[in-house]
Amino acid sequence: MSVAAYIILMAGVTYVIRMIPFTFFRKKIESKYVRSFLKYIPYAVLSAMTIPEIFKSTGNVATSVVGTIVAAVLAFLDLPLIVVALSASLAAFLTGWIMTLL
Repeated sequence: MSVAAYIILMAGVTYVIRMIPFTFFRKKIESKYVRSFLKYIPYAVLSAMTIPEIFKSTGNVATSVVGTIVAAVLAFLDLPLIVVALSASLAAFLTGWIMTLL
């Protein structure tokens, strides 16, 4: 299959996924349960895609756990995203470096 066919197929799938809600849900959704469910779907999907990759990224679960803990604590303290990301990366790097020295 050519690259053009893959691009056309991907565009079609993307269009269908975005078109379905507009086709079936013409009125405003009144149910507070459905609305709250739909509100949290992006967070759940993002977490489901990100969390497994965090623990595979360094090749060592210990360094990933340390980085994740640092990121969670700094995010809880409402620090900027760049500070959280750089600090978590530095913590994971330093943990791996210390583990190689031991």
